[in-house]
Amino acid sequence: MSTDSPFFLSKVECPICKTINEFETVKMGAFVEEGRDTDFCPQEIKWRFPKYQSYNPLAFFVATCSNCYYSREFNNSFKEWKRDNNFRTYRLKVTKEVHLDQLATSDSVVKRLGEAIDMSRYPNETAIMKLFLAIFDEQTSDHHAKLDIGRFYLRIGWVFRGLQSFENPFQASLQGMLADLKSRYEAVWGAVDQSRKAIGTFGQYADALFDTEDITADLKSQLLPFKEKFESSCGSVGESLSTSQKQLQELGNVIKDFRSISVGNEADETAATFGEFGSFIQFLADLKKNWDGIVTSELEALQKAVTYYRAAYMDGREIAQGNQQIQAGYLIAELSRRIGDHKTSKEFFNSTIKAGQEYVYQNRNDKSRTALARKILELAIEQGKLNMEAIKSA
Repeated sequence: MSTDSPFFLSKVECPICKTINEFETVKMGAFVEEGRDTDFCPQEIKWRFPKYQSYNPLAFFVATCSNCYYSREFNNSFKEWKRDNNFRTYRLKVTKEVHLDQLATSDSVVKRLGEAIDMSRYPNETAIMKLFLAIFDEQTSDHHAKLDIGRFYLRIGWVFRGLQSFENPFQASLQGMLADLKSRYEAVWGAVDQSRKAIGTFGQYADALFDTEDITADLKSQLLPFKEKFESSCGSVGESLSTSQKQLQELGNVIKDFRSISVGNEADETAATFGEFGSFIQFLADLKKNWDGIVTSELEALQKAVTYYRAAYMDGREIAQGNQQIQAGYLIAELSRRIGDHKTSKEFFNSTIKAGQEYVYQNRNDKSRTALARKILELAIEQGKLNMEAIKSA
C-alpha cells in the first residue's frame, strides 16, 4: 500500500539516453529533523518508517539514470527539463557528448561510480556517489553553476559526518589520507615483488644463453667468468630486493601502528568492504587518481564547498542580494572556520555581520522578510567569536 512507503514515484525521461526512470521522492512528513548544526546540517533525523532509519534523506536528493548514470538534483527544474530551452539549446549537447564518452570507457569515473551504486546495501555511500555524479555532469558545461556545486560538496560533507564517528574533521581527513597511503604502499610492495621475480627470470635467461649447444667448448671456457659475474650480479640484485621487501614489511608495520594510534584499529575492523576494496574510503581514494573532483572525507568536502561558494559569491550572478547573499557569506565564513582558514573566516564573518545588520535595518518593518537574516546574524556573531578565539590561541 502507498501509505506503507515514505516515497512517491515520479517518471522522468533521461535527457542523455531517453530511458524512462521512476525516481523516488520522499513524502512530506516522512521524517523529522531535530536540530541543525552551524553549517545547517541536520543533527538528528527520525523517520516515521523504522526500515529507513539508517538512510540519510540525501540519498534521494539526486536522481541518477538507471541506464546511463546521468545525474542531476531531483527538483522541478530537472522534472521539466524538456521545457528548459536554455538547457536543451546550450547545455545538453556538450553534456551528452562528455557523459557518453565516459560511459563508453570501462574504467571511467562515471562508469565506476554508476556501477557501484547500491541503495539497499550502501544507501549513504550511494548518496555521496550520486552527488559526485551530479557534480561531474554539472561541470561538463563551460558555464556550470558554481553555487550548485558548492551546495553538492557541502551535502557530501554532511553525509560523511554521519558516516564517520570522529570528534573532528581532521581525523576524518586523516582516515582518507591513510587509506591513500596504504594504497600507495601496496603499489610499492607490488613493484618490488615484481622486480624480484623479474631478476630471477632474467638470471635464468642469462644462464640459458651460456648453456646453448651452439657455443663451442673453447668459447664456453672464455665466457665462464662472464657467466659467474652474471650469476653473482643477479644474485646480489635478488638479495637486495628480498632485503627491500623485508624493510617494506617493517614500513607496513609502522603504517599500521601509526594508524592504530591516530584513528584506532576499530576503523579497519568494523569498516565494511566495498566491492574489491577494503572500504568505501579506499574506493574513493582510487577514483581520486583519475578525477580531482573526488573527496575522501568531510574536511575535503568542506574545502571544495568553500572554493565553489566563494567563486559564486565573487561572481555575483548566481546569488541574489539580500537573504541569499547573507546566507552564502555566512557559510563561507563558517566552513572556512571548520577547515582552519581563520583569516578567510574572519573576513566573511565581518562582512556578513555588516550586511546582515544593514539588511535588517532597511527592512525593519517586515519581520517575515528579515527572519532568516536575523537568525544568520545571530549565528555569525556567535561563530565569529569562536573564530577569534581560535586566532588568539594559535
